[in-house]
Amino acid sequence: KKKLKISGRELLSVPMQVFGLEQLQVLEMSPERESCLRYRMELLPRDIGRLRNLTCLYLDSNNLKEIPAEIGTLSHLERLTLSNNSLSSLPAEMGALQRLHSLHLANNSLTELPAPLCQLRSLTFLDMSDNKIDTIPSSIRHLEKLETLLLLFNSLESLPEDICLLRNLHTLWLGNNHLRSLPAAFGELVNLDWGFNYCSSNFEGNPLESPPPDICSRGPEGIRDYFSSLRRI
Repeated sequence: KKKLKISGRELLSVPMQVFGLEQLQVLEMSPERESCLRYRMELLPRDIGRLRNLTCLYLDSNNLKEIPAEIGTLSHLERLTLSNNSLSSLPAEMGALQRLHSLHLANNSLTELPAPLCQLRSLTFLDMSDNKIDTIPSSIRHLEKLETLLLLFNSLESLPEDICLLRNLHTLWLGNNHLRSLPAAFGELVNLDWGFNYCSSNFEGNPLESPPPDICSRGPEGIRDYFSSLRRI
């Protein structure tokens, strides 16, 4: 079999027989959308590195506290879901997952944008909502192919100028942070759907002053005009 879903009333560990399925491509160990199940895995075994053909690994809604370095050997991995766990850090080896294009990290205990993410050149979808992140490093510019970035319900007070270099962004959710201003080059993110697609560029729940919310709602031209007028003053 190339696809395996492990399901049960409770799941505390991965059956070791799984790691002998070396041709496995999709492995799902998540009770998402199944409210009767309670998964409580705290540890992903290092043997996960034996499943070299995995393209999708679903581990949402467990109790994972760390991810082993061996995750970096899964060179074919394209989709990794780790939302609703107890992760406070990610291994540097994750930067080796150069085929990864979708990474879900919502509702963990991360406090900053982990450095390994900035090495993932193929990433197009990154969900880090509800992690209490208070800063985004300028190295985010390395995520040049990123199309979707979800950062809702964090503690961001500012955005680095380098976020404006992510010209492929189509969706950027920044709602419910502590942002008072946007970078001066924010209007250069012309590929954002800017209100034509629900929440494609969401700022709600921020005390924005520069530019004010009504200017943001006008899209990139309005933002560029706003900052141009400030430079003329």
